[in-house]
Parts: sequence; C-alpha cells; structure tokens
Amino acid sequence: MKQLFALNIAWLLASMILYNGFPVIGVRTNVSTRPEVVNIGAIFAFKSVIGKAAKVAIEAAIEDINSNPDILQGTKLGLQMKDSNYSGFMAIVEALLFMERETVAIIGPQSSVTAHVISHIVNVLRVPLLSFSSTDPTLSPIQFPFFIRTSQNDLYQMAAIAEIIDYYEWREVIAIYQDDDHGRNGIAALGDKLAERRCRISYKARLSPDATRDEITEVLVKVALSESRILVVHVPGSWGLTVFSVAQYLGMLGTGYVWIATNWLSTVLDTNSPLSQDAMNDIQGVVTLRMYTQDSELKRRFVSRWSNLTSGNPVGLNTYSLYAYDTVWLLAHAINGFLNQGGNISFLNNSRSPELHGGNLHLDALSVFQGGNLLLDNILRTNMKGVTGDVRFTTDRSLVHPAYEVINVIGTGYRRIGYWSNHSGLSVALPETLWTKPPNRSTASQTLYSVVWPGQTTQKPRGWVFPNSGRHLKIGVPYRVSYREFVSIRGPDAITGYCIDVFTAALNLLPYAVPYKLIPFGDGRTNPSGTELVRLITAGVFDAAIGDIAIITNRTKMADFTQPYIESGLVVVAPVWRKNSNAWAFLRPFTGRMWAVTAIFFLLVGTVVWILEHRMNDDFRGPPRKQVATILWFSFSTWFFAHRETTVSVLGRIILIIWLFVVLIINSSYTASLTSILTVQQLTSPIKGIETLLSTNDPIGYQQGSFARNYLIDELKIDASRLVPLNSPEESAKALKDGPDKGGVAAMVDDRAYIELFLSTRCEFSIVGQEFTKNGWGFAFPRDSPLAVDMSTALLKLSENGDLQRIHDKWLLRRACSYQGAKMEADRLQLKSFWGLFVICGLACLIALFVYFFKMVRQFSRHYAEELELSGQRSQSARIQTFLSFVDEKEEEVKSRSKRRQLERASNRTEDGSVSSSNSNIRSNSEFASNKTIAASCEV
Repeated sequence: MKQLFALNIAWLLASMILYNGFPVIGVRTNVSTRPEVVNIGAIFAFKSVIGKAAKVAIEAAIEDINSNPDILQGTKLGLQMKDSNYSGFMAIVEALLFMERETVAIIGPQSSVTAHVISHIVNVLRVPLLSFSSTDPTLSPIQFPFFIRTSQNDLYQMAAIAEIIDYYEWREVIAIYQDDDHGRNGIAALGDKLAERRCRISYKARLSPDATRDEITEVLVKVALSESRILVVHVPGSWGLTVFSVAQYLGMLGTGYVWIATNWLSTVLDTNSPLSQDAMNDIQGVVTLRMYTQDSELKRRFVSRWSNLTSGNPVGLNTYSLYAYDTVWLLAHAINGFLNQGGNISFLNNSRSPELHGGNLHLDALSVFQGGNLLLDNILRTNMKGVTGDVRFTTDRSLVHPAYEVINVIGTGYRRIGYWSNHSGLSVALPETLWTKPPNRSTASQTLYSVVWPGQTTQKPRGWVFPNSGRHLKIGVPYRVSYREFVSIRGPDAITGYCIDVFTAALNLLPYAVPYKLIPFGDGRTNPSGTELVRLITAGVFDAAIGDIAIITNRTKMADFTQPYIESGLVVVAPVWRKNSNAWAFLRPFTGRMWAVTAIFFLLVGTVVWILEHRMNDDFRGPPRKQVATILWFSFSTWFFAHRETTVSVLGRIILIIWLFVVLIINSSYTASLTSILTVQQLTSPIKGIETLLSTNDPIGYQQGSFARNYLIDELKIDASRLVPLNSPEESAKALKDGPDKGGVAAMVDDRAYIELFLSTRCEFSIVGQEFTKNGWGFAFPRDSPLAVDMSTALLKLSENGDLQRIHDKWLLRRACSYQGAKMEADRLQLKSFWGLFVICGLACLIALFVYFFKMVRQFSRHYAEELELSGQRSQSARIQTFLSFVDEKEEEVKSRSKRRQLERASNRTEDGSVSSSNSNIRSNSEFASNKTIAASCEV
C-alpha cells in the first residue's frame, strides 16, 4: 500500500510539473542523423555505500567515451546525474523529469524497490532503464521489458549461499533481512534454492527498512532463542554493520555460530576500507560473497587509475562501481549501433496513448521515445569486453558467466576461500578455467579452503543447539504389554528395556546435553501402533519417538529415522516336528526335475561321445545292439568315473573332460546333501514359507499393533478376515498349537527380533522359509531434525565399540533351544543351482557336433563327389544314402582308398587318352559297386 501511495503521488507531482511548469510539446525530433549530443540520465544516492563509488566510475566512463571519437564517431554523451538521496519518491520524480530533456536511457535506480516503480514508467515511455545495483530476482524481463540488469541477479547469489550450506551439511538456516521487495524476494529465492537441497529456512527475522538499534536487538534476541545457528544476513550496507554490532553485544558471534552475509558486506569492506577496529571485531569469522569480475589488462588499468579519480574524496573501489563503468560503455556501444542503423532521437507527445490518456493528471504530456525498441535491441545484442569481463546477455537477459568469490573475514582484512559459478558450483579454481570444461557438479568436485569461524575456530560448527527455552523434549515410548524386554513401563519414571538403554547410551555420546522426558503412548492393555506414534510427531504431540519402531516406507514419509540399531524383518513361524529317515531317503537330495535333467544329460553326453568316436575308435563300433549297450554303459559309468572305453578324438576328449567336471560337482553336492539328511536331525512342517500361506485360506496370526497386518493386506493382498491379532507370546503359542482346526492359526507373521525371543524357550515352533522383508528399528525425529543425524553417528559408535552388542546380550540373550543340532528340513538341491553347468556342457556338445559334421561333409565332398558324378547318381536320395554309408565307414578305410585312387590316376596319365578314359570308367563303376557291397556288409 505504501508503494502504491508513493506511485500515485509521483504521478500527481509529475503531471503537475509537466502540465503547469512546461509547455506541451508535440513531436520533438533531432533531424541530424548524427546528433552532437545524446542525453542519458543517472539516478542513485550519491552518499550511499554503492553510490559514492558508482558516481566516480560513471563520470570516468563518460570522460573516456567522449574523449575517444572512435566510440560514437563524433557524438558526445550528455549525462544528467540526479541524487535520489535515499528517497524512492525523489527517484521517481527525477525519472519523469528526464523525459523533458530528450533522455534516451536512464542508468539506475540504485534501489530494487524503486526499480519496480520506475520500470512501469519506462515501459510506457519506451526508455531503457539500465541498473547496475538492482539485483532483485523478481525484476523480470517479461513484466518489465525495458528494464536491463547490468550486474548479477540475486537468484545466483542465493544459489551460491544454498550450495555453501549444503556443502557443510547444514539443514536449517535463519534469514535476517530488510522487509522490502529486495529483502523479501531475495530470501524467497534463497528458500527455493535451499529446498532443492532438502534444506530450509526455519525462521525469518524481518527488519524494517529504517531499523533502529533497539528493533535489531529485539529481533536478534528471538534469533538467539531459536535452534539454528546458521544465520544469513540480507540487509542494506548502510546499516548492516549495526546488525553485527548488536550480535556482538548479545554474544552471538562466539563459537557455534555461522554468519553468512550477502554481497553487501564485501561492498562495505571494499568501499570503506579500512574499517574501524571495532567494526572489524564485530565481523570476525563472517563468510560473505563478492561478485566475481575476471582479471584482465583493462581492469588492472582502471584499478590503477582509481586513486587518481578519487584523490579529492577517497573512496574504495567495489564491484558495483566496475559494473557502473561497464554500464556506460554498454550504453555507448548500443547508441552507436542505434545511430548506425539510421535510428533518430525523436520523442512523441502521444495524447492518444491509452496508457497516458484520461483523468485529471494530464499524463498525456509525457513524451514517448520513438526509437526505444531499436535501442533496447542494440543493448541486448551488444557483446564487448569490459572491466568486469565479458559483457553480453543470455536469452533471459542475465549476464553471461555469473560467479561469486567466497570470502572469510579474518583479522584486519579478509581471505578468499573459493569461488562459486553457475557452471560448476563451488571450487578453489578460477571460474574462467572451468568455463571451457564440461560442468561438474559431483560432490567430490565441490571444494573450499578452510574457514576460520566465529570464536576463532577452524572446526566446522554443528549449526544448531537446543532452544534456550528450558523446555524438555517430549519423547513418545510405546506402552507394550508383550515382549517387555524391549520396552517395559512400570511407571512414569520407571521405563526400562533394550530400546531405552540403547537410546540413553547413544545420548551420552553426544557432545551436548539433551533435556528430555519419556512419555508412554498406549493404554497398557494392547500393544500400540508404531505408525500412529510416528504420526504424532508430525502433529506436534511428541518431539521424537523411541522404542521398537520398525523403519518402513510410510513412516519415513512422516519423520526422519536414525541409523537402525537392530536388524529385523518379517518371518513366518509355524509348528514343526522331527522327521525320521525312510527307505527312499537317498532320493531326497535332488528334486524330481533335477533327477530328470541329470539323466537326460547322461544319455546326451554318451550319444555325443559315441558320434565323435564311432569312425575312428573300435570300442565304439560293432553291431547296432552292441553300440546301444556301449552308449548306455559309457553314459552312466561316468557317474562313478568307471568307464572303460578310451577316447581317441580331440573333440571327444574335450567333451568328456567337461562332462566329468560336471559329474564331479553333481556327485559332491549329492553326497553332501545326503550326508546331512541322514546324520542331522531334520524338522519338518507343512508350512514352507510365505508362499504356502498365500496359496491357502488358513488363518494367519500377527502381533497386535505390528505393521505386519498392513503389509500382509496391502502388499501381499491377503484378505483381512484371515488375520488374527495376538497380544502376547502365550496367546501366540496357544494359537499355533491349536491350529486352524481348533480355532487357532496355521502360522504367525512377525518381526524377527520378537520371534527370536519367542523361540528361545519354545522349541516346538520354528521359522519356516526365508525372511521376506528387510528392515530395522530406529528412533524417529521430525523431518530434517539435526538430532537424527547426531544420534545416527552415536549409534554407529556404539556398534563399533561393542556397547550395542553388550546391551543386546543383557536384555535379549536367552538359552538355546533344547534340540541341539536340530534344524528345519534342508532345502533340496534345485535345478537352478546347476543350470550353468548344464548350459556349458550342452553348448560344448553342440559345438563339437557342428565341427564334426562340417568335417564329415568336407571329407565326403572330397572323396565321393567325383564318383557320384561319373556313376550318374545325381538324385538327392542317392547322395543322402551314400553319405550315410560314408558316415558309418571307418575313417582309416576312407583314407587308404583315397590314396589308392590317387596312385591309379597318376599311372593312368602315361597311357593313351582314350584308353585311359575307357579304363577309368570301367574301374570307377566296379569300384563304386565294391563300395556298396562293403557298406551293405557293414550294416549287417
């Protein structure tokens, strides 16, 4: 409302001046294509931290540009600077008055709050507004197309702060800020960036724009009573040091605190250096940011000139003055491009403009810059080298390569501990060395040098403490009625058990005191729901929950859990009895499918070896009946490695070696399994695991209050009518003994931690099947609670030093079951345990057969193709019959006959051609007939 009122007053005052004090002007046009002077304006507070250095830089830029005729080719920049004197109202008035002087662009304003208002004006008047210090991220080019930010956007600064907080593994911060557009929007951006890293702003400490020391004191007292010790300060440089002065007075700059200031502090350090000793003492250990400007020869020359430029009024050089200097040069290059494109400096008093026409304020007297759009385009297209580095804009009108220096205030000055860039995050390397490389946001690449924190310590602060309100943590504890070894409640101050001892032991390892009070949860008649206990943390009833609380998915959505201090998971418990051996016990080591596949492979390997050896090994030749017997004998004798036939072919030996290895593994596994079956007492049960329960409709028991009920219903789709709540170990034992026929249950599903205690004295029951969920028990805390992280670390220490096991043995160690050596029926050996061996053996057989067949076809083609052609037997059936005969023939006979044929052909070459041909035909026919006779005899 204040801003709207100020805006209305500004319009009223401007219209009165323009309507009463100045003549109404129509179109004003500079007819010269290259005017002698182009007017620009500048609005900022001359005496402010930013303004007093920016004024020097802007004047130096104007002088440098006007003294160089090559920049604007003879045209001069006419600069009108107006002092807003910290007043947004005066800045608005001066902006309106600039329109009367044919001003083509305005540099400023300094304040983001004022920039919001003036941006509405320049949108209508089409005058580009270039601000080197309005860093509010909500100054959007979509809403304000004629606003151009020539320095870095606060959105990037807040991203840098969020990454610093995440780098040091802090999760909650307190924001101290000025309650105006600039402060609120900057902190809103910080909140968004923190949320991306699962961090958050736990408390927002607002200060009025004209905050007094008393107001700052009142706000910081509230901050001191808060839990977080990570403080982000986003206030103006004009009174920002007062915040630290008050904090020093309140003792908030000691060990344990972390102060992170936005770039206003680095600007104060640069501009007012050296600060007084008191001021430096107030900011010791503070981390702040400074806009990064790339080192260059142009920058070094400007820095060396600075002392001469400020000889009459010494003022330090800050980054805003560098951006102000480049802003003037950016505007000069854009105006030069504008004039080169034929742009005219012309203004129109457009009374027909709907934005300016109407009402009694006579706003239609304001002039509109006709070339505003063209000049704006030239500004956005400018690409130049400035004292800040590369000056050009991205598609969203941000300067390229946003980067910041991370500074730690130490002693009488400061120390740079690293850089942040939008390209690669935190690094100790110069940003420009990373711009040419691919972005790397991995955790290992994010580095900073060591920091000296408040209190002169280099150890990273924890970042939080318990609030100094004297309130004890309210910790909920389940009021159990069974398995009281875990949690036993005999009174408000008499709560003991395994879980309680683990909690207190971990609490004692923390480096700070934690005041707490244990509060029972439940009616003492039934076991309470762990999920409901965790939900009450989110409702604010409890500050934490300890006890036998399983870490499951729906609970982790409501709270943060510590490292599990005991492993657990759901198992099935059923009645078991001892199983005696019988006459067919030797078949039990293998399943039926395993026996069948093994037998098939025995026959398969025997057949393959017979094929590979048949043509060259007399042990695998003979009448068909003998060969079948040989195959069977050879196959099954390999089980005992008692085969008497020798293998002579290379392929046959390879197959036999692979198969004997497979047989060795199968034989050893069978022997071991059979030995276990015959020598170890076996327990059996009709329930084999959760799969058996899923395939039947028998009732299933579960412990009252356990998450097992929801898991069985929601995940395994078991009907709720089958589930029977059991409230005590005795009730569970009775239900299991009675069974479904007598109103009991077929089995019970519960956490392994309870079941191990249950079975320690009840040997008639046992766990059947495998554990079908994996989880653990932990302590629950509110989301993003730092205490959960510290308690997890403490639990790990308990595990490493053996205390966790000692606590376990104290409460949960019981005598073993009386059935020494008894166990559930061993799992029979499945085919899946050996399928890899069978696959290897099968592939080896296939490859060997393929090689053997290829060799046979090649040999047949070489020895018989010509005879078949000469004999005239070209039919397919004749070729197949001949090939089969050839396959059955012994390889030595084939080779000897081939040698005889070669000798005969050599002798026939010396005789007459015709005779030789005739004799050859006769010999060939007779030889072919002889071969058929031999083949027939072999078949018989």
